[in-house]
Amino acid sequence: MNSETKPNKEYKDRLFKFIFGNPENKEWTLSLYNAINNTSYTNADDIELTTIEDAVYMGMKNDVSFLIGDTMSFYEQQSTFNPNVPMRLFIYAGMVYSSYVETGKYRRFSSKQQTAPTPKCICFYNGTPNKDDRVILKLSDSFAPNSKSDIEVTVTMININYGRNKELMEACKPLKEYAWFVDRVRKNQKQYKIKNEESLKKSISEAIDALDDNSLIKPFLVKNRAEVENMCITEYDEEKAFAELKEEGREEGREEGREEGREEGKIEMILKMLSTGTIPKEDIAKFAGFTIDKINQIADQNNFSIA
Repeated sequence: MNSETKPNKEYKDRLFKFIFGNPENKEWTLSLYNAINNTSYTNADDIELTTIEDAVYMGMKNDVSFLIGDTMSFYEQQSTFNPNVPMRLFIYAGMVYSSYVETGKYRRFSSKQQTAPTPKCICFYNGTPNKDDRVILKLSDSFAPNSKSDIEVTVTMININYGRNKELMEACKPLKEYAWFVDRVRKNQKQYKIKNEESLKKSISEAIDALDDNSLIKPFLVKNRAEVENMCITEYDEEKAFAELKEEGREEGREEGREEGREEGKIEMILKMLSTGTIPKEDIAKFAGFTIDKINQIADQNNFSIA
């Protein structure tokens, strides 16, 4: 990677989450939900954000989850195609539903059938490699061939590059503006012969200024210009790094990076489970694929006391 272009460590959230998972902008989250589900909710306060901050799987942060009515939505944005999103959302959904159960809304030991929110998993794709408008990704695709699973997770991947899925874009103006903004940043960047962090910041700033004055998201992006610049730079660096690894054929190094990310992700999830104080270490070890000694070591290093 070019030494002049370094990921900013302060703003790790993605721009998509910053716009559609922000408590300040719940009306935009509602607009996106209505457009996806063909519903007509009007009160943004009906949305209960359930996003678990810093929940990491395979080295990547989760984006947005929220409860409205009887539906628990899980939204992820990907600028690099990842067929493993179903596994990621499977883990993430387990954490969210665990928190939901702890609120007492679902009495798991009741002799009567309890009602739980219906999960809906959506991945918003805006990478440069061309993909269909909609693609169905399944957790079972990662299982051994011809095996029969008792668990399935289905994720609808929606292409939100500007000009794609026009009906959806027209139904959700903030999403259309976000797609236009990302597209404009990329076009601006192509104009510069020298591509570094300075030129990328200029591309981002020009794209913000070029948004229509009637744009819904423009005032928010202007207000948070520094954060937006740093988040876009981080995403750009991720895309660039993956592209370089693929071009140079460094699959071995890439796999090592994945393994490190998976290890870090498992430890993060273990710490979340330890923090509840209610999950036996045997169950944590089985879930993570670690030995009990390893769980004890992690607990000791982070000052957790477990039974």
